Amino acid sequence: MDRYIYPAIFDTNEKGGYTITFPDLPGCITEGDTLEEAFYMAKDAMSLHLWGMEDDDDPIPNPTPPEKVQAPEGGFTSLVEVWMPPYRDKIANRAVNKMVTLPKWLKDAAEKEKINFSHILQDALKNHLGISERKHS
Repeated sequence: MDRYIYPAIFDTNEKGGYTITFPDLPGCITEGDTLEEAFYMAKDAMSLHLWGMEDDDDPIPNPTPPEKVQAPEGGFTSLVEVWMPPYRDKIANRAVNKMVTLPKWLKDAAEKEKINFSHILQDALKNHLGISERKHS
């Protein structure tokens, strides 16, 4: 699914900001110092949490109807919506470290020519795999 909407509980914390939890997404919790930051952080945390569930092939729960979610005294509930395609692309295109082993003479020759190892490896892998861009699932 590309679009998710879940109820979130925004509760004031001892620092004067907000702690945000999602009743349908256990373990998805974040904080924000201001209301604006809290909403931003809620969306970011929910996106990451759902991406992790998708990546692990975990079942995605149905959202609880917002009228059935009770906020603690001083808190409130709100719906948080995320559109996953841009978030998935961001995660898929993030840089990761991969250690490679090659002969010292080859490393020395490449460094002498100021070769960008990451760029060359990416080009070689794309060529070897016969792909030019990430395939979207």
